[in-house]
Amino acid sequence: MAGRLEGRVALVTGAAKRIGRGIALRLASEGARVAVHYNESEREARRTAAECGNAPLFRADLERVSEIERLFREIESHFGRLDCLINNAARFTRFDPLEIGEEDWDYIHNVNLKAVFFCCQQGARLMLRHGGGRIVNISSLGGIRPWSEHVHYCASKAGVIMLTRALAKALAPEIAVNSVAPGVIAFGDLDPRAEALVQATPAGRPGTAGEIADAVLYFLTASNFVTGQLLAIDGGLSQR
Repeated sequence: MAGRLEGRVALVTGAAKRIGRGIALRLASEGARVAVHYNESEREARRTAAECGNAPLFRADLERVSEIERLFREIESHFGRLDCLINNAARFTRFDPLEIGEEDWDYIHNVNLKAVFFCCQQGARLMLRHGGGRIVNISSLGGIRPWSEHVHYCASKAGVIMLTRALAKALAPEIAVNSVAPGVIAFGDLDPRAEALVQATPAGRPGTAGEIADAVLYFLTASNFVTGQLLAIDGGLSQR
C-alpha cells in the first residue's frame, strides 16, 4: 500500500534532531523522498538520513541567504523538483529583556524568522516551476502566548505565524502555506520551567515529535483549501 506522500520530495530543515528528526522519519514512512538538512549536527543528521532510507544530506548555514540559495539549487539538482517544505530549524535562548543585546536578538531572528522567509521564497520559486506544493512552518506556543524571559524568541515565532498567513495569500492557489505551533515536547528530562508548563497543560502531559509530525502530515496532504492556518499541538496549553 502506497504512503500518502509517495514519490513527493520533502525538505525538512533542522532534521538532525528532536522535532525535525521526528518529522523527517514520519514523512519517509509515508513514501516521501526526504532531503535532510543540517548545519552543525552531522553525526545526528547521518543517523536520521540512514533511517529515512539513506536520504541525501544537505548542509547549509541558514543565517546566510547565499547558503539558502545554494541549498535550494542543490535540492533542484538532486531531485529535479520540490513538493513539500518544512521549515523546522530554530534557535531558543532565555534572557531578561533588559539584558538582550543586538547579537542576542540577531542570533534568534536570523534563523527563526529571516531564514524561514528566504527558505519559503526559494522553495516557492522551485515549487512553482513544477506545479506548486505545500509549505509548513514550525512556529511555537511562544508565538501565541507571551513569555517574559523569551521576548526575542516570542517575537520571532509570532513573526513566523504572520509570515505564514501573508504568504498563504501571496502564493495561492498553487502553494498552500500553514503553520504548526508545538507546545512542550519532551526529549528526555524536562527542566523545572518546562515541567511547570506540563503541569499547566490540560492534557496533563508533554507532547511527542510524532504528534507534531502528524499535524505536519495533515497539512501536506490537505487540499489547497486549507491554507494560512495555525494548528497548535500543545495539549490545550494555549487556551490557559
